[in-house]
Amino acid sequence: MKRFGRSAAIVLAASTALSLTACAANESAAPEATVSSLTGTLVGAGASSQGSAQEAWIAGFQTANPGVTITYDPTGSGAGREAFIAGGTDFAGSDSFLKDEELTKTFAACAPGTTAFEVPAYISPIAVIFNVDGVDELNLDASTIAKIFTGAITTWNDPAIAALNPKAQLPDTAITPVHRSDDSGTTKNFSDYLFQTAKADWAIEKPADTFPFQTGEGAQGTSGVVDAVKNGTGTIGYADASKAGKLGVAKIKVGNKFIGYTPEAAAAVVAESKAVEGRAKTDMAININRTTTDATHYPIVLVSYLIGCNEYAKAGVADLVKPYFTYILSPEGQAVAASSAGSAPLDATLAEQATAIVSNIK
Repeated sequence: MKRFGRSAAIVLAASTALSLTACAANESAAPEATVSSLTGTLVGAGASSQGSAQEAWIAGFQTANPGVTITYDPTGSGAGREAFIAGGTDFAGSDSFLKDEELTKTFAACAPGTTAFEVPAYISPIAVIFNVDGVDELNLDASTIAKIFTGAITTWNDPAIAALNPKAQLPDTAITPVHRSDDSGTTKNFSDYLFQTAKADWAIEKPADTFPFQTGEGAQGTSGVVDAVKNGTGTIGYADASKAGKLGVAKIKVGNKFIGYTPEAAAAVVAESKAVEGRAKTDMAININRTTTDATHYPIVLVSYLIGCNEYAKAGVADLVKPYFTYILSPEGQAVAASSAGSAPLDATLAEQATAIVSNIK
């Protein structure tokens, strides 16, 4: 936990303004000392990949607003959206946007006749992590990744892997692919990448939060996948890049080159992607272009969303969600996430659009 002086000051000023607007017009200079008047509790749940960022955001916001308590349970994107729709939380974090069928449901936390908004919180690459004795570097293309995770390739010295890694000493060790056992936005983004780039080898109807094949080993949450890969033999998995630690990370073929992930390369592919068609003005769902051949772009990437009510049924919730989300979307909040979670900050256009949506919460 850290103190974030500048960001805390911004949030403090914003929150104070909520209750002192009548006085603000008569002030000719900033007061020497202010005390946040915000009080209350916010409850959130969702994407485990948001865990590190949420911890840092909560610490910064609560430092400036000691009367506010915020909790975030990293249960997974699917569970977080379900809890929010049912009214069990005030907001959700999700690495996949709301499904069309979810948008038709009644959002229990929202005022009758109103629905939810979703805005991007940050952008993060997904790493293909591995643990193979004697192999420190690994090149993979989409087709080979798909065959590994569907069980079509079963040993590390398979000719398809060897052809991509001519200098590697690949053992005849059996491959154990590790996937998320819970509903996960990370899974949906990983599956979407293979669906778009290796459809012949990833034969599914459409990407979903649930891993689509009965192969390999399942593990709960981001930490579960990382632990299973770390503690296994001949293992490979996918996880938010910030959690890769000292595990091997594969380079992915984009165009004619093999590239590693960077926050900048992840942000670049999102910047050139298009909004999902047919969504409300307060829904910033993004269709990521996975088929890019630009080697400055990293296509296995997720956009992590914040989901809340355009109008809350319970009085006072909007007065907490609005300043908290505004802080998250600010340059300071984005810098906190980049430092704690290795994510890529939103570009100025996305951040401005998201902040405008948040500013109209009731």
